[in-house]
Amino acid sequence: MKISLCGKGGSGKSILTTLLAKQAASRGLQVLVVDSDESNSGLFRMLGLDGPPVPFMELLGGKQKLKERMSQKNVLRTDGFLIRDIPSRYLVKRDSIMLVSIGKILQAFEGCACPMGVLSREFLKKLCLNSDEIAFVDMEAGVEHFGRGIDEAIDYVFLVVEPSFESLSVAEKIRGLASGMDKAVYAILNKIDSEETARRLGDEVKARGLKVIGTVPMDPLIFEACLEGRALAEGKAFHAAGKILDSLLKVQI
Repeated sequence: MKISLCGKGGSGKSILTTLLAKQAASRGLQVLVVDSDESNSGLFRMLGLDGPPVPFMELLGGKQKLKERMSQKNVLRTDGFLIRDIPSRYLVKRDSIMLVSIGKILQAFEGCACPMGVLSREFLKKLCLNSDEIAFVDMEAGVEHFGRGIDEAIDYVFLVVEPSFESLSVAEKIRGLASGMDKAVYAILNKIDSEETARRLGDEVKARGLKVIGTVPMDPLIFEACLEGRALAEGKAFHAAGKILDSLLKVQI
């Protein structure tokens, strides 16, 4: 399966990506985390990896060379590839969790992120997974990735929603865009501090035509890890992510 994590900026996409990846690894799956967010650079720390991989776009000669290839039918000269085909310098690994980063914007006046979007779309489309493998894709904030067609090869869209009107507004837009691509969308309620908050946010999400697959509570261990820039701890949020993964696997079966 290929599962994307999307939503408003700051809603917790990278955190949920990390927690779900760790839960999947604990169940014996080989896990590929795809960093498709060209701005956030801290995903490797959340996963407990020593450093980030070399951006995958460097395999094609960097952003400028990638832009030149955009006029061609394919930017990747292959019909498909497996995780094991990814060169080691573009993939960092610890145990059964692997991380690949499509590309990052690193300096002012660098231009738009469109080349990375094209590469993300083709990477996910041509990535072939074995039966014991699962991929989680940390998408950029907002809805632009749908416009770029990056979600074309995604099997399930996980929409992370925090308790805010802005997050609900983005969720409603994503539901419509994902439905237009005939993608299954499930909402994850994140940063929940009480049963009342869970009820109210759940009602708002359901009123917008979304199905809730799970709820993740506020977790001080997550706050501390993010503040200190270290791997996420296995607290309340981690166990909630395990329940979400179990629900997804039941749907898949």
